[in-house]
Amino acid sequence: SVPGTKVELTVSCRNLLDMDTFSKSDPVVVLFVQVSGSSEWKEFGRTEVIDNTLNPDFVRKFVLDYYFEEKQNLRFDVALFGTQDFLGQAFVALGEVIGSQRGRLERPLTGVPGKRCGTILLLAEELSNCRDIVTMQLCANKLDKKDFFGKSDPFLVFYRSNEDGTFTICHKTEVVKNTLNPVWQPFTIPVRALCNGDYDRTVKIDVYDWDRDGSHDFIGEFATSYRELSRAQSQFTVYEVLNPRKKCKKKKYVNSGTVTLLSFSVESEFTFVDYIRGGTQLNFTVAIDFTASNGLPSQPTSLHYASPYQLSAYALALKAVGEIIQDYDSDKLFPAYGFGAKVPPDGKISHQFPLNNNVENPSCAGIEGVLESYLQSLRTVQLYGPTNFAPVINQVAGTAAQVTDGSQYHVLLIITDGVISDMLQTKEAIVTASALPMSIIIVGVGPAEFEAMEELDGDEVRLSSRGRYAERDIVQFVPFRDYVDDSGNQVLSMARLAKDVLAEIPEQLLSYMKTRDIKPRRADPE
Repeated sequence: SVPGTKVELTVSCRNLLDMDTFSKSDPVVVLFVQVSGSSEWKEFGRTEVIDNTLNPDFVRKFVLDYYFEEKQNLRFDVALFGTQDFLGQAFVALGEVIGSQRGRLERPLTGVPGKRCGTILLLAEELSNCRDIVTMQLCANKLDKKDFFGKSDPFLVFYRSNEDGTFTICHKTEVVKNTLNPVWQPFTIPVRALCNGDYDRTVKIDVYDWDRDGSHDFIGEFATSYRELSRAQSQFTVYEVLNPRKKCKKKKYVNSGTVTLLSFSVESEFTFVDYIRGGTQLNFTVAIDFTASNGLPSQPTSLHYASPYQLSAYALALKAVGEIIQDYDSDKLFPAYGFGAKVPPDGKISHQFPLNNNVENPSCAGIEGVLESYLQSLRTVQLYGPTNFAPVINQVAGTAAQVTDGSQYHVLLIITDGVISDMLQTKEAIVTASALPMSIIIVGVGPAEFEAMEELDGDEVRLSSRGRYAERDIVQFVPFRDYVDDSGNQVLSMARLAKDVLAEIPEQLLSYMKTRDIKPRRADPE
């Protein structure tokens, strides 16, 4: 995958404890990062020491790889330099800092009993070179002829070099048939994919002759760097294509042709972080499958069965996804629905009943509130059928359609045991929703075959309904069983589940903003 977004954290403290009897304190902040899926903390780095102040603004920053789809827990310890004196600590998830207004978060420091320890201020900013997109075009001249009949069919393969000296493929051009002087189409690539933000890192380019059987012949190679490529904006740069084997064998060998960079331009792309910092809120809605095929909730074999020792698959999936999304939702109020049950008082079948039993306001406070209402509903409704997704998708789509200026984006999580009854209506609902600021996550629990879900996911084939195609791919489906850890480590398996279902959300949000030409609102400087 493309290297993640790099975020820079700036740290300040206010009103620190004064421990120094003769002068003010000399504080330093140490950042610890929690190892994913464990309770272990690792030191990540420390700021410089600032002498004699209780309100330090540290210059040395922490640069972290940020992943929307992971819970990245951080711990900041404030201490006095050169002593063991501890001035307090704060725990925070990186997503909370990014999700707070303008990327600024202030937290009280705690940990010294009976004392007010002051506060820590964190500012998160994305490093600018993460967002640049390059467009370039190349052509070649007098490449070696590799095909017995006719000329070569050349294409280029680009590799970025890694810290450890290995190479990772990052782009392939198309094949230009039957020519030794190909002109390739212009292409675009994120700068971070080309060089991971390091402008002087080697970019290796191989030239191949395409063969139908896949055994492409190597013509030669050349190396450059982002910096060198970018200089070509003012002049054509010509690279010699060299084949090391030929070079060794033939005394008179000059080269296997040349490649010319015809054009090179850079544009800045808006990123997910830009929109979140500009105030876009993620609104999270949950829909839970209450159909009879789940089994009676009181029976241990039921997918809804919660033992005293363990949450049900439904509750686990809800927690895994919800706990990450809630950092980006300022009011932390989540509408939650059930579908496929007979609901009191009159036992009518409903496909969008509020779990908290409040039709006027189906929102629950926090993920804990959703879990509570879910368990409460299991006691009061009768599991029934059929499994209809369309009503709840249309419900969220209706809300999403009210605000389309990019300030609100909706994520609907549907947890289901699988076999869907209203496939046609659901496809229609998703195709309509694909033009709205929303994404749908489906988690399949239990042993069913989930072919229908794979079709809705639209990764392989774009979803269509009655001749209309989905404008964007907005559905991500995962089967829960793929994440159940054999060792029983629920924390780790839920972290992996969240990672996979949430990984596509930033791109889906960006694709909505892009097609609507919505720019992030600038975060006003203080």
